[in-house]
Amino acid sequence: MADEGNIITDLNLDQPVGPVPNGEDTAPAIGLVSQYVKDLSVENPNAPDSYQWTETPEVAVDFNIGARTLGPDVHEIELKVTVTARAPSGTAYIVELAYGALIAMRNVPDDQAHPFLFAEAPRLVFPFARRIIADAVRDAGYAPLMLEPIDFNGLYLAQLQQQAADELASGVAGQA
Repeated sequence: MADEGNIITDLNLDQPVGPVPNGEDTAPAIGLVSQYVKDLSVENPNAPDSYQWTETPEVAVDFNIGARTLGPDVHEIELKVTVTARAPSGTAYIVELAYGALIAMRNVPDDQAHPFLFAEAPRLVFPFARRIIADAVRDAGYAPLMLEPIDFNGLYLAQLQQQAADELASGVAGQA
């Protein structure tokens, strides 16, 4: 057993973490630099009449994820969310949000950077976009809309599988 009376343990914190052959930090690193609203649109086309409608509106949620490189170590992701609430009497509200985030990545291979930018980073920023949408719907005069969590990793994998199937199908069709 270790020294029972000694509560301070040497964690070897002065030892380098990862390979540092020439003093340069070559370990992979990813960080969220900032988050921001790029565009927010709230339409309430039938107010105040829509506040009197007794039908529950059908809510449709569409989203898209984009990413682009801004510099050697900086990428921007953009989560676009469109929420449309329609009732038999008409459109109650439309909220469109483009939510951005800057991601710093250093020494991350492309095969790991792509899934991070299109699955993990959107998962990290989605709760903030979700709150903005809930507040926008509430500020438009309706009950706040709490979007369900989204499985971005599952969607990413499903899209990769769909792309592979499409490529296989187009390759087979091209050979016929």
